[in-house]
Amino acid sequence: MTSILNTNNENREQTEMKSMDANRYATKKTIAQGMLDIALLTANASQLKYILQVGERHEFYKLMLILISSSIVLQVLSGLLSLSLSLLRDCRLHLPEYHRSANLMNHLRTALAFLTIMVNLFISAFDTRMTT
Repeated sequence: MTSILNTNNENREQTEMKSMDANRYATKKTIAQGMLDIALLTANASQLKYILQVGERHEFYKLMLILISSSIVLQVLSGLLSLSLSLLRDCRLHLPEYHRSANLMNHLRTALAFLTIMVNLFISAFDTRMTT
């Protein structure tokens, strides 16, 4: 009888651990994503500082200025959308009439992240600091 109770307790503990692991993974993933977003924003700020210091002597000054500024704006918009989604989830997402707007905001956030990646690829391509 004792062995059956121990087995039931072990199964219950294993089930609890599995559910906790999924939540823990999601939390770590969210934290890592936030840290990467901050790192990209910091890198863009550094690139903007460099471009502004070099000025017109940079071969692609205007293009780089536009691309870096666009990337920063896209990142800020993406962050605001993420914050709005988080607030919506906490306050009203249990109501069915808000599901459509939440899906739209989520898709828009994904599109902004994709555009940010594309803009930063072009920034890397036109960055002349690597070649000199």
